[in-house]
Amino acid sequence: MIDSSSPQFWRATLALCLASFIIFANLHGMQPLLPMMAESFGRTELEISHAYTIATLVLGLALLLYGPLSDALGRRGILLLTLAGVALTTLGLAWVQDYNQLFWMRALQGFFLAGVPAVAIAYMGDEFSRPAMVTAVGLYIAGNSLGGVTGRLLAGAIGDWLDWPDVFLLLGVASIAGLFLVVWLLPASQHFKAVAFRPTRMSRDLLSHLRNPLLLIAYLIGGLNFLVFLNQYTYITFVLAAEPYQLSATWIGLLFMTYLTGTVGSLLSGRLSRRFSAPLCMATGIMILMLGSLLTLMDTLPAIIAGFFINSFGFFLTHSVASSWVSQHARHARASASALYLVFYYVGASVGGFYLHPFWSLAGWTGVVAGSLLIFAVTLGCAMILFYWQRSEKAWVVSNS
Repeated sequence: MIDSSSPQFWRATLALCLASFIIFANLHGMQPLLPMMAESFGRTELEISHAYTIATLVLGLALLLYGPLSDALGRRGILLLTLAGVALTTLGLAWVQDYNQLFWMRALQGFFLAGVPAVAIAYMGDEFSRPAMVTAVGLYIAGNSLGGVTGRLLAGAIGDWLDWPDVFLLLGVASIAGLFLVVWLLPASQHFKAVAFRPTRMSRDLLSHLRNPLLLIAYLIGGLNFLVFLNQYTYITFVLAAEPYQLSATWIGLLFMTYLTGTVGSLLSGRLSRRFSAPLCMATGIMILMLGSLLTLMDTLPAIIAGFFINSFGFFLTHSVASSWVSQHARHARASASALYLVFYYVGASVGGFYLHPFWSLAGWTGVVAGSLLIFAVTLGCAMILFYWQRSEKAWVVSNS
């Protein structure tokens, strides 16, 4: 198994982080362009957000296929083929002529975007020692946040400088270059053991994971938190593009630099979850999310920016710990368990716009924050359930040893 002190660890981790970076730059690069694209296609905030979130919905559903398929066929090939599909569909987005073409091209892109998230952590589980995997997961999720923030920053700047189709053209070319680097860096699997692809087995595995309360609660934490977190960014773009702020796409893109604290949260997650209990770390991250959301109600630009910096740290801390929790507590079919976590995660993101829209229509940004706090209260309760379960399990082990 690859240990964290070996050169192979850094080569493989760099390849997976780069693949993650490409995925999330392509997934989220569209977000700061939403006000510009809404005007271009003559669509409302909710309608144009559908073209953005359809990719997350299809991504989440496609994970149900890629997870079991990678258990049967291997991780590396699926990862590389889907990366190529992402690059090609990004280039295709540069040439769409109307809203319907945009919507369906994003849906197709979502299918390819699912490949890397479905197999990357499973690849680590196959090839890395447990201590190395904990470190690698934190670095990998840091790659998620870096890809998301870089894609958004560049998209905003290029969109203002040129136009939104040029964003997708340049992003597609950069993705092809990144693909070649991943091909060169990522080692072939050495410890993968194939399991025959059987739909009935796949269904049994998924149902088994859903019946495991330790996994189901983590799935709910990841999905509900992302439902709010991602869509807060969508609605705040419309706040900042309107009076009294009237920010351009470039300046709106800079808001996504707040994801950098998410990178810090991801990197710290492994160390914190080893020192403290994982559920306590999740609960702490959720309370940080609540604090950051409340801060944005001060209705000044510095307060909004500070609130999103705080939110990002709390979200990615919780997400990193919850992802590791699923991998460590899955009794079998690890890739399917991780994929199911991401199904909840991305389907949550895709329906968040529908959930928050009534709050937005009723009370604007204040309504969005109120709707967010309701969800965070639920996920905080879920984290505390895991905390008390873990504490009771330790007490039982001590009393019977």
